[in-house]
Amino acid sequence: MASYFITGTGTGVGKTYVTSGLIRAGRELKRDFAAIKPILSGYDPADNAGTDTAMLLEAMGRPVTPLNVATVSPWRFTAPLSPDMAAVREGKRIVFNDVVTFCQTAMTAARGTLLIEGVGGAAVPVNDNHLIIDLIVALKLPVILVAGTYLGTISHTITTGAFLASHGVNVAAVVLSESEESPVLPEETAATLERFVSCPIHIIPRDFDDGSFRKLAAKL
Repeated sequence: MASYFITGTGTGVGKTYVTSGLIRAGRELKRDFAAIKPILSGYDPADNAGTDTAMLLEAMGRPVTPLNVATVSPWRFTAPLSPDMAAVREGKRIVFNDVVTFCQTAMTAARGTLLIEGVGGAAVPVNDNHLIIDLIVALKLPVILVAGTYLGTISHTITTGAFLASHGVNVAAVVLSESEESPVLPEETAATLERFVSCPIHIIPRDFDDGSFRKLAAKL
């Protein structure tokens, strides 16, 4: 079955919004979509319902319980920092090969399309020696690159795409998740990006579903 890695041009661009939207759209299309988010920073154990993992569980139709959160996101850290820094704050260290094995096991067990959501952007450190890009390469997965529509996103998107390509990673699609403050229409941003990236570009409007998620999910 197909698996994709969801990464972004940075933090807060809408990775979880896009991932959960694709899961719901996949279910509407009567297809089996699931997701994991192996590493979660900024985790408050007293507020499981307020986490990114909760959004994924709700999209999958699973209850938000501590056990289910732990199943989807085994590496959870309180500090809202990069995983390497957050782990150090708790006297821990993420073992890279353990994360790879967890993801590979989930990929093997998946009955349909599995989405693996990263943390932050593609160059975020996992530990002292590995970045998120190393996880993507180890899993040999195509990427869905999520970007915002804020001022500066064109440079961030082209730069991230080039960084992924330099590591031999295939970008299956760029998803423009409309930012709260966009200087121009998302369509204008997409038109500029189309001149510099070769993969399909999909626009996801903010706060409403115009069918864009279903169109993208149907192609995965």
